[in-house]
Amino acid sequence: MTEVSSLTGRLLVATPALADPNFDRAVVLLLDHDEKGSLGVVLNRPTPVDVTDILEGWGRLAGAPGVVFQGGPVSLDSALGVAVIPGEEGTPPGARKRGPAPRDPVGFRRVHGAIGLVDLEAPPELLAPALGSLRIFAGYSGWGPGQLENELADGAWYVVESEPGDVSSPDPERLWRAVLRRQRSELAMVATYPDDASLN
Repeated sequence: MTEVSSLTGRLLVATPALADPNFDRAVVLLLDHDEKGSLGVVLNRPTPVDVTDILEGWGRLAGAPGVVFQGGPVSLDSALGVAVIPGEEGTPPGARKRGPAPRDPVGFRRVHGAIGLVDLEAPPELLAPALGSLRIFAGYSGWGPGQLENELADGAWYVVESEPGDVSSPDPERLWRAVLRRQRSELAMVATYPDDASLN
């Protein structure tokens, strides 16, 4: 079996050629990627459902626009919390690195840098003081072993670095263009690609 270089923590940005309507102009944050497959959430699909309507205790902690996002086409009846807690793994903000590193808050599992998963069964007040931002997703995006690699080989996705602010973008509908525009390559030009290719 060929070794898979992990893309955990990076963004998959749908190319204009990607035909799957589930991922049209999608920006996916990869939360897990290894030889067993990949899992991520679409960052730019807000729904009209308020977080307080489904997870009352977490509603006040969710960043604007305060709605549930559709994380992907898989398990839409399940909720997933993605948060940004500043600091390095195991080191809360303001902590010094000498001595044993303090632990992350109960109910938070760091995935990449400041980004991690929230246990939505944990009491929200345990995480509230540490949270930089929080977003709630209904469902997720998943790929079986080798499936994402095949899609990458077919040119369906651009792979770019994520920034903590991507998780909580206040303007998620413009995230696709914003992520492409900040690239220092020809990808920045793709941001100008029209919504309707026939207009090109």
